[in-house]
Amino acid sequence: MTETPAKSAKPDSANAIADFGIDTTSMSTGEAIKDYFARMKDGQLGSVPAVLGVIVLAILFSSLSSDFFTLRNIANLLSQGAGQTIIAMGIVFVLLLGEIDLSAGTASGVAASLMALHYVRNGNLLGSMGTGVFVTFIAVLAIAVILALLQRIWAGAAVSLIGIVVILIGAPQNAWLEMIIAITTGTAIGCITGFLVSKIGMPSFVVTLALFIVWQGVILQFIGEGGTLPISTDDTLNAVANGNLSVLGSWILFIVAVGGYAIIALGQHFSRLKRGLVVQPTPIVLFKVGLVAVISAVATYLLTVNRSSNASVVIDGVPYVVPIVLVLLFAGTYVLNRTKYGRHLYAVGGNQEAARRAGINVAKLRTSVFVISSSFAAIGAIVYSSKIGSVNPQSGGLNTLLFAVGAAVIGGTSLFGGKGRIIDAVIGGAVLAIVNNGLGLLQQSAAVVNIVTGLVLLLAATVDALSRRRAAASAR
Repeated sequence: MTETPAKSAKPDSANAIADFGIDTTSMSTGEAIKDYFARMKDGQLGSVPAVLGVIVLAILFSSLSSDFFTLRNIANLLSQGAGQTIIAMGIVFVLLLGEIDLSAGTASGVAASLMALHYVRNGNLLGSMGTGVFVTFIAVLAIAVILALLQRIWAGAAVSLIGIVVILIGAPQNAWLEMIIAITTGTAIGCITGFLVSKIGMPSFVVTLALFIVWQGVILQFIGEGGTLPISTDDTLNAVANGNLSVLGSWILFIVAVGGYAIIALGQHFSRLKRGLVVQPTPIVLFKVGLVAVISAVATYLLTVNRSSNASVVIDGVPYVVPIVLVLLFAGTYVLNRTKYGRHLYAVGGNQEAARRAGINVAKLRTSVFVISSSFAAIGAIVYSSKIGSVNPQSGGLNTLLFAVGAAVIGGTSLFGGKGRIIDAVIGGAVLAIVNNGLGLLQQSAAVVNIVTGLVLLLAATVDALSRRRAAASAR
């Protein structure tokens, strides 16, 4: 007589976990805290040094200058470093693959100069450039579309094509059209850069260094030596970095941002807990969400207080750059943490050959990160040009690039690939913004600012190298 096998008392999910040997061991709150410090001791520092740097620098400059912690300066601090921070957020994608984009700064300058040129010349780019330069420029955009199609970067091809259409239409000045032109130009530049790196096989350092010089020449061609294109007279372009949300809009932003973060963090936590997967202890997750909520609430309250020194003028509300950075931060974090594309980026950055053998299209990924980097650079160009109120031949120059790369590295993104987050660029950007702002309040010269910034970047690179060495030694 054949025995009927007994049905398992475990639910299907439990059987699946048991069959595949998934680790379901959970730690208590105390054990999780001890494990966190143990990982730090083993070299997994993440963005902790940068966060500590923000705190130390804020305390230092507030003790040296009574103006540092004023509401007006805090709001100015947010918009002052937003442009370079956004460029740094795009560079994180490139650094994750162990590549470098030295042309991001001048690529942003090209995008900014086209935006300003379209505004100043009332949409007549043909007349302002001349037939030869205009035709050449359109041809370069067309080549970018073709190269993107050849590599199946569909989004890059579509966005670049939109840029061609908008420019050829010759519509009169319109702030939204000009920002579209800037972003599409940045995307097209990324398509060209990515093709040279991934398909031709040239080192990214050499390609982007050469293009850094090329785009600097293009900016000079568009604007002219010593020329300046003002954009501050346009209310929309000026408001990007200098405008503020209403008090009601500021609190709505707080509710949406913090509520969204809480829903995602807690939803993911309890979903994994329900499936029996490894999670952080619930008290720690709740503490993180609560901490973010408290800090955000205090910041929102302070920014909704009138910070004008003129009794007849009211300046309040969260600066527009804050929701811009938050949207990009959320989108970039989602892509890296929750999509197949993001997982492939980390895989290629960790071990390119192993990723290639696993069936990942490494060449396409390498192109895509340069498209993302240049697109972010164009958005950063819109923000920093709005803050300055004009575009000149130095826009996106060497300091812009170095500060952007420095922000990503200072925040904890590794120059060696495979390790980094979008939030790293935001934290690193905060460090550099505080350095520049604080030294400016102390009326230090540009020489001192450059020296201090360079030393901060050197310190961050040293910490990165030492932490990697420590992590490698611990692994053995």
